[in-house]
Amino acid sequence: MRLIQNMSTIAEFATPVCPSNRTIKIAVIGGSGVGKTALVVRFLTRRFIGDYERNAGNLYSREVQVDGGEQVAIQVQDTPGVDLTGNGLSIPDHVTCSIQWADAVVLVYSVTDRHSFDLIGQLHQLVARTGGANMPPVILLANKADLLHMRRVDADQGPLLAAALGCSFYEVSASEDYSQVHGAFHRLCCHMAKQQPTALMSSHTTSSGAAEKKGRSPLIPRPKSPNMQDLKRRFKQALSAKVRTVTSV
Repeated sequence: MRLIQNMSTIAEFATPVCPSNRTIKIAVIGGSGVGKTALVVRFLTRRFIGDYERNAGNLYSREVQVDGGEQVAIQVQDTPGVDLTGNGLSIPDHVTCSIQWADAVVLVYSVTDRHSFDLIGQLHQLVARTGGANMPPVILLANKADLLHMRRVDADQGPLLAAALGCSFYEVSASEDYSQVHGAFHRLCCHMAKQQPTALMSSHTTSSGAAEKKGRSPLIPRPKSPNMQDLKRRFKQALSAKVRTVTSV
């Protein structure tokens, strides 16, 4: 995995060299504290880090193997949390730009946070309104499924909402089950690889860095991101804390 960092903008940022020269771009969107960053890092690294600094909107890049053994490059855009205020949704500009940029969108809520679930319908409308005729495919993830004692959203409500929105649904736990998280993202990547012709996926960039795909924004405002050493440090701290807890029992 590569964390693209210290970029004020990305103009279809160059992805790792890939045999098929295909790129899939995914934006992950949801309320604050639902575990968006944990899901992204879990999918890309298999690791779970329980504590993150406030989400600044990091962009991650790596290669994955889709159906048929083909290697494709993916970029996953983490985004700041969306909140509901007295005046409606408080949407960072970065979120809107990410939707315009993305080939697919992952909407996330936490089963422990009813408010985050109630945001999903409005976020789906935002994706539809922003994408217009080029609305990207959407999947819905319910995170923190392991926290049964804290559940505030019934298990049947997620599938019902996804059916109403016309998107796939997955209930996952970033902390407890890598296979669930990987399966959801991987199926999305495989779907996108089948849906999009090679010519379209490989034409996202030009020598000038301008986007050729109609309806997608070539630029996304990029706040400063932490480096990989910081991610590794926090992962080691999380492991150390678990070891201390086991020792003290």
